[in-house]
Amino acid sequence: MKPHHLAISTVSTKSFSAKREVLPDVNNWWHYHDELELIYFKNGNGTQFVGDNISNFKNGDIVLVGSNLPHYWQYSEDFKNAAIEVYVVHFNKYFWGKDFLNLPENLELAKVIEQSKQGIQIKESSNIYLIESIINVIENQGTKKILSLIEVLLEIGKCSDSQHLVSLGFNANFQESERDRIQNIYNYTLKNYKEQINLEKIAAIAKMSRTSFCKFFKLRTGKTYSVFLNEIRIGNACKMLIEKRMTVKEICFESGFLNFSSFHKCFKDITGQTPLKYQRSYK
Repeated sequence: MKPHHLAISTVSTKSFSAKREVLPDVNNWWHYHDELELIYFKNGNGTQFVGDNISNFKNGDIVLVGSNLPHYWQYSEDFKNAAIEVYVVHFNKYFWGKDFLNLPENLELAKVIEQSKQGIQIKESSNIYLIESIINVIENQGTKKILSLIEVLLEIGKCSDSQHLVSLGFNANFQESERDRIQNIYNYTLKNYKEQINLEKIAAIAKMSRTSFCKFFKLRTGKTYSVFLNEIRIGNACKMLIEKRMTVKEICFESGFLNFSSFHKCFKDITGQTPLKYQRSYK
C-alpha cells in the first residue's frame, strides 16, 4: 500500500487551513499532501513516522513537514479514548503568490520552506513566542493570520534546538513503481519487525534479488535496510519504555532483538542513551 494522497480542504474565505484538533484518530495513516504541515502538540504523545524517520513525539513538540513528504502520527494508548490538543496548519508554499518567496527580503522564509523537505522538529519547545504565534495562526483573522504564519516560520528558522528528521538520502518523489515498492517494504517491516526478517525475505517482498534490493534501498533512503529495521525496533522500544508496562528485558525481546547486549548497544547508538536513562529522562 502506497501513502494516501490527502486533499486538504479550505473554505473559499481562507487561503490556507489552520485548526485546533482534539481527536487522536484524525489522519493517523501513512499519507502525504501538496501542502506543508505545521503541527504543535500541546497535549498528545506517541510515535511519529516522517519519511524514513521513526521517533517519539510528546507534549510541547513542534514539527514542520514539507510538501509531499509522507508522514503520520500514532498516538499512545493513553490517548486512544481521550482528547488531545493539537494545533495544525496546512499551507501551500505558493498561496501568497508565485513570486513572494523570490523577494530578496524573504530569503530566510524561503530557506525554512526549503529545509522543511527534510522535516524540522523542535523538541519540547519552551519558546513562548513561537507557541503563541502558532496559536495566533489559528485564532487570528484576515491579514494578521498570514503575518502570524510568517512569524512562526521565521522563528523556526532561528531556533538553535531544531533538528532535521529525514535523512539527506531520502527521496519522497519516487516514480510510481518505486513508490509502490518502497511502501511494500515499509508496510511489511512495520507489520513484522518483531520477527526475524532476513534480506532474502524482504528482497522477495520487493520482488528483487538480494543484491539489487540492497542497492535500491540504500540509494532511495540513504541507509541500509538493517539500520532502517533497527530504527523501527528501537522506536517501538522507546514507546514501551515510556508506557512502563514491561521490564527492559521484556521490551528487548518484544521489539525483535534476540539478545539483550545487541539491543542495549543498538538503543544507545540510535538514541545516544541507555534504555534506563532514556526512561528516566522522559519522566
